[in-house]
Amino acid sequence: MDFNMKKLASDAGIFFTRAVQFTEEKFGQAEKTELDAHFENLLARADSTKNWTEKILRQTEVLLQPNPSARVEEFLYEKLDRKVPSRVTNGELLAQYMAEAASELGPATPYGKTLIKVAEAEKRLGAAERDFIHTASINFLTPLRNFLEGDWKTISKERRLLQNRRLDLDACKARLKKAKAAEAKATLWNDEVDKAEQELRVAQTEFDRQAEVTRLLLEGISSTHVNHLRCLHEFVESQTTYYAQCYRHMLDLQKQLGSSQGAIFPGTFVGTTEPASPPLSSTSPTTAAATMPVGPSVAGLAPPGEAALCLEEVTPPASGTRKARVLYDYEAADSSELALLADELITVYSLPGMDPDWLIGERGNKKGKVPVTYLELLS
Repeated sequence: MDFNMKKLASDAGIFFTRAVQFTEEKFGQAEKTELDAHFENLLARADSTKNWTEKILRQTEVLLQPNPSARVEEFLYEKLDRKVPSRVTNGELLAQYMAEAASELGPATPYGKTLIKVAEAEKRLGAAERDFIHTASINFLTPLRNFLEGDWKTISKERRLLQNRRLDLDACKARLKKAKAAEAKATLWNDEVDKAEQELRVAQTEFDRQAEVTRLLLEGISSTHVNHLRCLHEFVESQTTYYAQCYRHMLDLQKQLGSSQGAIFPGTFVGTTEPASPPLSSTSPTTAAATMPVGPSVAGLAPPGEAALCLEEVTPPASGTRKARVLYDYEAADSSELALLADELITVYSLPGMDPDWLIGERGNKKGKVPVTYLELLS
């Protein structure tokens, strides 16, 4: 009991001494041991790494799960060390609603058939999103959390110990200074000087030891950056895979809708007018939404790869043509295609029976097939 009381009293005394030293430093009434410039740079880099890791982690969580309530729920499950229940993605929920709507409105009607096709595509998109979220969480979010909850906590603990050792060291320096001043006034040897010098040596040793431990941990931030760099590459890879899957699913859906749309609305061309990025493959471009002028049928016209296009027989339709701006460079695969340069303007039109992914393009006296995804159709 007496031992515990003495220990508590000693701890209270040390805490009080540190508090006094810290307060006097803040008011400029005590000297402070400064760390070297390299050490300060290590501290600044560690703080910056921690702050940006937190921001990147939070925003990635928002990207993967925009619903704040769902994020809170997942956080609680994680803290309770329980498995997060499987959650239906927005795409899968939309697919469910579309399928139910088709069933009620008539699956044999054109609208019902289209709802079913879109529902199947949305379901595949939802499954791809689920895989992406799972992969990104394991390969990217988990390492960031491990750093903040593991390595950073260790670094913070050792930094606090270093701060305490520095306060003890500076307090010992202040006591030695006072003891020497008192000795000079008394003109006799003061035992307090010997005691203060001994305490200073001990404090200096403990400070140096703790400074070395902290320095090694701070230098380990370089390894953290290497690890996070690898995780970032894996995140980009998983995101690339996800968007590539989405592109393929939507391309398949567009082709299905394009064929059925042509039967319902002859002479129209269905798709998107402004693709956000070049297609994954120049041989399989997606379609663009616009109603293109349709020219007279040309003998021998067939989708690319099935038969050669007779360019001499191709003439602009009587209903007129449209202008298009080229979005990306395109190298013609054969003589039936027209090579394109980004930002140039060309004249385009469609022909009956032509593959909906392609148009006829004209530039000066040159003409040939051009992929729709490389174009922005102008009004």
